[in-house]
Amino acid sequence: MDVLDAAPWGTDWAWSLPLILVNVIIHVFGLAFIYDAFTFLLREIKVRRRFMIRFAELMTVAVLLIVVLHGLEAVAWALAYLGLGALPTAKSAMLYSLGAMTGFGAGNIALPSHWQMMGVLQSLAGVLLFGLTTAFMFAMFQAVWPSQQQHPGPSPIDS
Repeated sequence: MDVLDAAPWGTDWAWSLPLILVNVIIHVFGLAFIYDAFTFLLREIKVRRRFMIRFAELMTVAVLLIVVLHGLEAVAWALAYLGLGALPTAKSAMLYSLGAMTGFGAGNIALPSHWQMMGVLQSLAGVLLFGLTTAFMFAMFQAVWPSQQQHPGPSPIDS
């Protein structure tokens, strides 16, 4: 009999679903905060050259904040792995968590068989979070870029 067949997955789901929910809530509120600050700081700039410089600065800060958000979410999973005794050290738990969240993998670190579904569910959470991040960055571009397009005058079609 295979060990995976004997291991119940109910506990994995019971821990993973609340973690996914908490991660998504943290992520959405964090992205909303970044978005509001970003658009507020860029909408008032009228000179295109200043806009481009400010846009680059704010994008840098936004990306750093997004990385911090993803890091905090990985920490939540790492703490769960540690608390459940699924991984022995904080370093291995964090490495596994980041590997699962990004889809990169954690090299030679593996969860015990009865916690492996939890690792897969964290990967699912990572896909959701990176998808939200991608949509957010696209929305940031859309929110400010049209307001900076210059209208030089009547188009040749109007003549």
